[in-house]
Amino acid sequence: MPIRWIVKKIVGTKHQRDLKKLWPLVERINALEQEYQALSAAALQAKTAEFKERLRQGATLDSLLCEAFAVVKNACRRLLGTKFSVCEHEMTWDMVPFDVQLIGGIALHQGKIAEMATGEGKTLVATMPLYLNALPGQTVHLVTVNDYLARRDSQWMGLVFNYLGLSVGCIQNQMGPAERRAEYAKDITYGTNSEFGFDYLRDNGMAFSAQDVVQREHAYVIIDEVDSILIDEARTPLIISGPAPVSSHQYATLAPLVERLVRKQRDYCNQLMQAARTSIEQGDPEQAMLRLYQVHHGMQKNKQLLHLLEDAAVRKMLEQINNALLTDMRKEQARALREEMYFTIDERGHDATLTDKGCQMMSPTDPNAYVLPDLVSQLAEIDGATELADQEKLERRQALQSAFAEKSERIHNVDQLIRAYALYEKDVEYVVQNNQVLIVDEFTGRILPGRRWSDGLHQAIEAKEGVKIERETQTLATITIQNYFRMYAKLAGMTGTAETEANEFRDIYKLDVMVIPTNRPIRRLDHNDLIYRTRREKYKAMLDEIAACHGRGQPVLVGTVSVETSELISRMLKREGI
Repeated sequence: MPIRWIVKKIVGTKHQRDLKKLWPLVERINALEQEYQALSAAALQAKTAEFKERLRQGATLDSLLCEAFAVVKNACRRLLGTKFSVCEHEMTWDMVPFDVQLIGGIALHQGKIAEMATGEGKTLVATMPLYLNALPGQTVHLVTVNDYLARRDSQWMGLVFNYLGLSVGCIQNQMGPAERRAEYAKDITYGTNSEFGFDYLRDNGMAFSAQDVVQREHAYVIIDEVDSILIDEARTPLIISGPAPVSSHQYATLAPLVERLVRKQRDYCNQLMQAARTSIEQGDPEQAMLRLYQVHHGMQKNKQLLHLLEDAAVRKMLEQINNALLTDMRKEQARALREEMYFTIDERGHDATLTDKGCQMMSPTDPNAYVLPDLVSQLAEIDGATELADQEKLERRQALQSAFAEKSERIHNVDQLIRAYALYEKDVEYVVQNNQVLIVDEFTGRILPGRRWSDGLHQAIEAKEGVKIERETQTLATITIQNYFRMYAKLAGMTGTAETEANEFRDIYKLDVMVIPTNRPIRRLDHNDLIYRTRREKYKAMLDEIAACHGRGQPVLVGTVSVETSELISRMLKREGI
């Protein structure tokens, strides 16, 4: 440990060494920019064509870096005071890159993640590597978190790109294929991760000819708020669905039965939670954890369970009992515990399965109504019946397969309805507006019009809410955010908080994080996070803090993870007269 400390003091940290390597490049950029100030506007703009020609003759992007960055910086200086329109608002250009912004731009060109503090101008930083990497005519994308920012930034930074002779495109949700193709054909294209991802899926799963394809190759991308997109949403699948060829669902008929079933399960889980608390009070944690195991597999969103799981010790004990019940010695005990429930829900895949008890409740006169028969053996029995003529065998096979398909559809409908009632909460995962079920983005809290869950889940939620049940959809193409961005030849990102996920970026994406120093010392005080034992304590502390800020005349922004939480806090504030 002392030796490592001495080495750091002598040679500096990796971060300090990386920054030290870039300062000569910054000095070279600034020297060139001073020279370019003597050029006419036409001569500066002609640099773009000159760079393209040099690349055709064998020059590399790295060899042009200082000159290209200097051209962008000088263009920014010449544009000072220029009035232009951004999203129907008049603006005046007032930015010239600082030295630390040049460092950020170099890091982005090198395929790194630039961590820059809020207010340090990430939007401007991206212009320099975007300009440089667009010179060979390859695809250059910038990914933002929503449609508005994509439109705003493309118009805002577009002033610089257009001045230097590059075209700028922007992908918006409502655009058709022809418009999208035109935007992708431009030198630099802005858009959201979902728009880029869905266009890729449409190109590779639904395009019938080259004329239907809208994207070009995947050469270089800069992702804004990269930690949110590549870490938080990494495993989120982008799914394109289409109408199912045949729709014979029974959601409306089955919904009342499943609602009663879920209500029974909810009541039973509340009894189990009470039993678990009693066992804890009596000093029997093993029995308590077995009850929690049942609730966890039967009603994952039970409020009492979620409250208990806020305690790290309880979470650890539940994990231990889960692991113990997976062993061969206790598998039978685990099965017996699950059979006490009406249904179970797989923790990872969220697949619902009726137990024998649930089947009995759904169909008292025919418990096998929700159990699939052994189709293979039944078909073999028909084939082996020598007394039957071939035509009769064919008819029986068709009748058997038809009955099997109908029962399979009914069981699938019940499984999706259980998910709808037990896992999907109104105003959390979705909202109901104008007699429609609309999905809420779990990361942004924004409503996603036009998006639907596939494989009947959306129809199940529509049946639950009593709105019109639209036609069922099926998955046509899917890809995760992580796998989509891995297709780019070079990937870079910007954020205000990447250092904490540096190991994940390195292990998963082979991306290094470079912390960019601020242009001026930060005057803002960043306090440590405050952790509370319960939501009640957390909300009370938050209300006290908001009231204090409000009393001082300070505006307050409160960020939440769901529509439901936002509305809850809004009601609390209204009660306090704020």
